Amino acid sequence: MAFDGIVIANLVRDLNDKIVSGRISKIAQPEKDELLFTIKGNRENVRLLVSANASLPLLYFTANNKPSPMTAPNFCMLLRKHIANGRIISVTQPGLERIVRIEVEHLDEMGDLRRKFIVIELMGKHSNIIFCDENNVILDSIKHISAQVSSVREVLPGRDYFIPHSGEKKNPLTITETEFKELLHSTPQNLSKALYMDLTGLSPVVAAEICHLASLDGDISAKEFSDAELTHLFHAFNWIMDDIREGNFTPNIIYEGEKPIEFAAVPLTMMEGGNYRTVKFDSISELLERYYAEKNTVSRIHQKSTDLRKIISNALERSVRKLDLQTKQLKDTEKREKYRIYGELLNTYGYGLSGGEKSFKCLNYYDNTEITIPLDPTMTAQENAKRYFDKYNKQKRTYEAVTEQLAQTKAEIDHLESISTSMDIARLEEDLVQIKEELTEYGYIKRHYTGGKKVKITSRPFHYLSSDGFHIYVGKNNYQNEELDFKFANGGDWWFHAKGIPGSHVIVKTEGKELPDRVFEEAGALAAYYSKGRGNEKVEVDYIQRKNLKKVPGAAPGFVVYHTNYSLMAVPGITVQEV
Repeated sequence: MAFDGIVIANLVRDLNDKIVSGRISKIAQPEKDELLFTIKGNRENVRLLVSANASLPLLYFTANNKPSPMTAPNFCMLLRKHIANGRIISVTQPGLERIVRIEVEHLDEMGDLRRKFIVIELMGKHSNIIFCDENNVILDSIKHISAQVSSVREVLPGRDYFIPHSGEKKNPLTITETEFKELLHSTPQNLSKALYMDLTGLSPVVAAEICHLASLDGDISAKEFSDAELTHLFHAFNWIMDDIREGNFTPNIIYEGEKPIEFAAVPLTMMEGGNYRTVKFDSISELLERYYAEKNTVSRIHQKSTDLRKIISNALERSVRKLDLQTKQLKDTEKREKYRIYGELLNTYGYGLSGGEKSFKCLNYYDNTEITIPLDPTMTAQENAKRYFDKYNKQKRTYEAVTEQLAQTKAEIDHLESISTSMDIARLEEDLVQIKEELTEYGYIKRHYTGGKKVKITSRPFHYLSSDGFHIYVGKNNYQNEELDFKFANGGDWWFHAKGIPGSHVIVKTEGKELPDRVFEEAGALAAYYSKGRGNEKVEVDYIQRKNLKKVPGAAPGFVVYHTNYSLMAVPGITVQEV
């Protein structure tokens, strides 16, 4: 996550646009390290959420209210006493530090005009919200930092406030080209790390983007680059700094499929294409609220799916072990035909044996070659023949039984891998309900008595609209795949599926029309993406009209057979609009 000085700069620009000259009408402290300000602006009322949470410091506008404790904490009461109904004069950011200073003008008890500062430090575990007077003396803070906690800086009432020392880091907004190159030539670190370690406010992802813009390998030591290459790097760096100085920001979230993996206030061109998708936002606050809400959803889904994944993983391990054992047993039966031939040849030629021989040479009339048959010298020719026929029959029975078991085990593995793929597709908690029901139905989870109540199913297939206006549906699990195939689609609709690997069934509703080529490409990309091959550059996708699909008798839901299909190579991705 790139909650860096550039994101702060974007926030400061938005704060200046929305709350400067506004009045603070409400101050609440819903959490021990969180404040919620309601500010009456020139045209609208806005809520500003400020969190100094060590693991997730935040600052953004929100439309959501949060319940507050019945008795306000001391820090909240102090703020209300001093700056309730105060007017916001300015919002500033020192350099490109992860610090926001909100200047508030208010009347004191004597009716005199005073100024106070709310200093918001968004620095990971060192995050804090500090309230200072006009002389930069700390009145209070949401977290008290004593000398026992930090020998560098105390944050306590009565102490002078100063910005935490950032070492020898340079301000990227004011650094010259000469200073920039000298800084990089003097560091032993790799290029990308040198940028975010030696310059204030840059995150690793922005540093990597700067290297990408300059077409330089950020993993190579900064000392290895020539003067000309560093000049080129400075120009790429300065393009981004120019945008920041001018207030030109591009808030965007990078998705890997449906999962938000990164955000920034500048374009991340290094993450364009492939499985990545960029969504741009009008405001950084909207981005932050969306990103963390979706991140929380993904984390919650992951937590709730952990037990299911463990059940699937354990069942798969057992089935794979069983498959290995059955494959070995099947290999052991490969000699059965040889034993049958030995028995037949002994019955044919064995009359000449007198007994006591350890082997017997004769012509194999199946291939006209000479063959040597090992014998038990304590047995007659007929007894040796019977011994070989017994071995043959035993191995034949084993072969037939194991062949059937092997097919069942392979089907079980295919079924479990399809369920595992469904787990990867699940976005919401309700998507897990059908998966759990399928695991229960097939005995992987013990069913508990629910008083006759049926499991409520609210999950529905993905629904997309192609560029040409055709409706595309994607099953999230085996039950939905089967329903799409045999209850929802009609014979003229088109069906898509990644070839030879577990994945979703994709149905394109034709409404009796002929599909343009672009629809086949878009549906193929969806089938490739919602499959086990989504990480590949390209996936082969089979497609066929629904009327040519047949359900496999007795198979798990969603398993079908088809012939005379078409195929295409698709790049996994979502290139259409979700409905």
